[in-house]
Amino acid sequence: MAQISIFVGTVYGNALLTAEEVESVLTEQGHQVTLFEDGGFEQWQAYAERVILIITSTTGQGGLPDNIVPLFQQVKDKLGHQPALRYGVIALGDSSYDTFCGAGHAFDALLQEQGVTRVGDLLEIDAVEHPEPETLACRWAAEWGALL
Repeated sequence: MAQISIFVGTVYGNALLTAEEVESVLTEQGHQVTLFEDGGFEQWQAYAERVILIITSTTGQGGLPDNIVPLFQQVKDKLGHQPALRYGVIALGDSSYDTFCGAGHAFDALLQEQGVTRVGDLLEIDAVEHPEPETLACRWAAEWGALL
């Protein structure tokens, strides 16, 4: 089974609640999971040869939540090619905005540029259609965890 770290970008707590539910699903599958609500660069580096799951909401302007911006910047500025790392992304957003799931897509694009291997597809969860994102995220996590 895999060692997985979950990094959360949240504004109002929906992404954190979703991450906690996903953590339970992955743990039940036998994975060793650590959740970082305010994870930093040191925690990221500790999982550099393991698996990282990003679960992030998106601000109204399509940006990253404040609590995950420093991590994003440090990964962008201090790391280059990361071929040993595998990752997944769950992006929460609101399709009434032009920048739907922008934060998740930003993380995905950054990691793709750095040669990181994405496991499975990026999951977009639309708050308009899914007011309880954890339900859809848990179904996705069960399939994602089986791919590891």
